[in-house]
Amino acid sequence: MFHADIKDVAMVTSVRMAPPLPLIFLLMIHGVCSQKEGVIYSPSHICAVNDSTVTMRCTYTYPTGYNIMKVFWTKGPFQKDVEPPDLSNDTEYSQRLQYLGDKQQNCTVRLSHVTLKDSHMYCFRFITNTTTGKWTGYPGVTLTVTDLQVESPERVTEGDSVNLRCKSSCALTDRATFIWYRNSQPLTERRDRNNELLLQSVRREDSGRYSCAVDGHTHISPAVQINVMYPPKNVSVLISGSGVIVEGDSVTLNCISDSNPPAEISWIKGGTIVGSGRIFSISKISSDDSGEYKCKSINEHGGKYSDAVTLNVMYSPRNVSVLINGSGVIVEGDSVTLNCISDSNPPALNFSWFKGGRNILQSGETYSITNIKSEASGDYCCSARNKHGSQTSAAVNVNIMYPPRNVSVLISKSGVIVEGDSVTLNCISDSNPPAEISWIKGRTIVGSGRIYNISKISSDDSGEYKCKSRNEHGEKYSDNVTLNVMYPPRIVSVLMSGSGVIVEGDSVTLNCISDSNPPALNFSWFKENETSAVGSGQSFSALQSGRFYCQAHNQHGSQRSDAVTVTVHHRSSWHEVFGITVECGAIFILVIIIIIVILFIIKKRRSVKNENITVKEISDPNEDTYTALV
Repeated sequence: MFHADIKDVAMVTSVRMAPPLPLIFLLMIHGVCSQKEGVIYSPSHICAVNDSTVTMRCTYTYPTGYNIMKVFWTKGPFQKDVEPPDLSNDTEYSQRLQYLGDKQQNCTVRLSHVTLKDSHMYCFRFITNTTTGKWTGYPGVTLTVTDLQVESPERVTEGDSVNLRCKSSCALTDRATFIWYRNSQPLTERRDRNNELLLQSVRREDSGRYSCAVDGHTHISPAVQINVMYPPKNVSVLISGSGVIVEGDSVTLNCISDSNPPAEISWIKGGTIVGSGRIFSISKISSDDSGEYKCKSINEHGGKYSDAVTLNVMYSPRNVSVLINGSGVIVEGDSVTLNCISDSNPPALNFSWFKGGRNILQSGETYSITNIKSEASGDYCCSARNKHGSQTSAAVNVNIMYPPRNVSVLISKSGVIVEGDSVTLNCISDSNPPAEISWIKGRTIVGSGRIYNISKISSDDSGEYKCKSRNEHGEKYSDNVTLNVMYPPRIVSVLMSGSGVIVEGDSVTLNCISDSNPPALNFSWFKENETSAVGSGQSFSALQSGRFYCQAHNQHGSQRSDAVTVTVHHRSSWHEVFGITVECGAIFILVIIIIIVILFIIKKRRSVKNENITVKEISDPNEDTYTALV
């Protein structure tokens, strides 16, 4: 049915399909419907595959007497007072749209390479030679463009039957024959007319990417992966490289396993799991890595072990050491055997012996010494060799025991020892084990240890010293050494003959006494408060009054004595002095007697007065008790 509006926009409705129009189209209707006007679409709904070519067939009629001026196809949405677009002028359609009809009855159109964006309603429109003769056939052809999708089970296990389905979002308008592909290669033996592909009792070889297409069309669906699952099989271990494995080499074990999904790999050495992953790498192999290895391949469908492979790691001698036979102490005269111990693969066959780093020109696994002497003490080592290399042991010390010998005392200070010096006595002793040292002065033990130190020596330290060296094998004394400690004069004093009081013309002898080593030979005499010496020599005769002291000297120093007093009296005044002294003594005695008498009289008077007061108190009892005593 045609519809024309007053604005030259006409809508044509098919007589067979005339659903109720929306309100906007009812408002646009103008004129009266005529049985002679209409557009027929066959079919009115088309479902096409993406990238295919679609033919929209239609016929139209128009009133007698009208001439067709223009025909074209358009698509909505339609707007009032707006001329619908001609798709042949649209760049998205111009190259793909081909009008197959005419200006009489046929309005068929072909649209190629359709895409999902082309899903829309398309309408045919024609314009006549009259001002109101513009018509659009509405509703038009509804085009739905669909993709193809392969529907498949999520999990496929070896032996299952699998049904694949090629699906579209709508029922294809044209009768379709489906083509199937695996890994982009057509399955020519399977050309089903329906959209299903049946794989019975699938094998590993059926795994791949499956897609489908419609025969005669270029569009192919996205591929889906069919992953046939199966347990591990053909499990084995491959060792990188070949031949001899030497310590330090890099060795890789590769677990070969066929399974789907990929198996989890674990590595077993003996009965212990030592690693995981398809590759087990040992970057620097050692002898500890020797042994039997196998891998275990397991997935959710099962597991399997490989056969064991053996790694036999060759290495040069190591842990080379010297073992001394027997145990305990080696004493001079004993016999000793040294054994060279080594770890190697293959075992070492060549051995060399060294003492103190020098080759002792003997080979063999053992080295023997009979009736050993102390001179044989020292560091011994051996060298072991195989075809992969050699190693020398750490040195071991052969320690031969013997009692002390060559014991002597060394004095650290040479020459004269002066009081205050630091003196060290060193006991030299050859013994093994080292001896215990004790020090003897005279017959008294005064110290112990190899060093005997006197930090500030004094004259009391003078004497004869020796050391005693002792170990469990014997003892020995050193010869005596003498310490003679020198010191300057000390304890200097003046010894005076008589009382020190003399009469003019007489003299008193003063002697200078001192302690020193060596003895003092030089003496000087001084009178106090005078700077010049008044005499020399150990003795000095004083002839005048004064305070005198002496000073003693040796090569190590000097010291002065305390001063002594010498008093000289004149002969003429001696008797006068004596007379005055006697007279003064008599007067002093007399004064003492007088003082004693006076004190006695005063005491007597106080005693009498106290007696009078007492008598008065008794004779007058009526007097006030509190009368003051006078």
